[in-house]
Amino acid sequence: QAEPQPCFPERITRLFRSDITFVGNPAMVDIGGVKVLIYHGRSMDDIIAGTHGFSYSDPAKPMASMLRFRHLSPIYGGRVSIAPEKKDHFVIDPVPDILHCGHVHTVGVSRYKNVLTINSGTWQSQTEFQKRMNLVPMPAKATVVDLASMEYRINSFD
Repeated sequence: QAEPQPCFPERITRLFRSDITFVGNPAMVDIGGVKVLIYHGRSMDDIIAGTHGFSYSDPAKPMASMLRFRHLSPIYGGRVSIAPEKKDHFVIDPVPDILHCGHVHTVGVSRYKNVLTINSGTWQSQTEFQKRMNLVPMPAKATVVDLASMEYRINSFD
């Protein structure tokens, strides 16, 4: 489970409709002129463990750290295995309009400087692993962003 993770190979992607776009992890995508940096967010485990006052219940803080350091995985040698690559795929350049993660399964939306940070949560209830990690997920919530105004709302589906 080392990061970064490449896009699925063509032998898998060809099984899907041609209008579906596959990307690796992390990935920068452009949606209507808005730059969205998508990252699973596994490095939040290291950032939370290594920073006093950070917790899984407030994903905005570790995401702000990523933006402050301009790096998605600013702690090396922790829980996150980083594959040796010629290029550092975790450097944040250019700065996105939106940084989206989801690893910690809690909903959190904030702004760091001019970047909207969104941790999208989950659709499943608490797993046994999450109980052991003292992680309380926030299932059945979806963040919707108006890309023209960058205003957002969190819809609840409980």
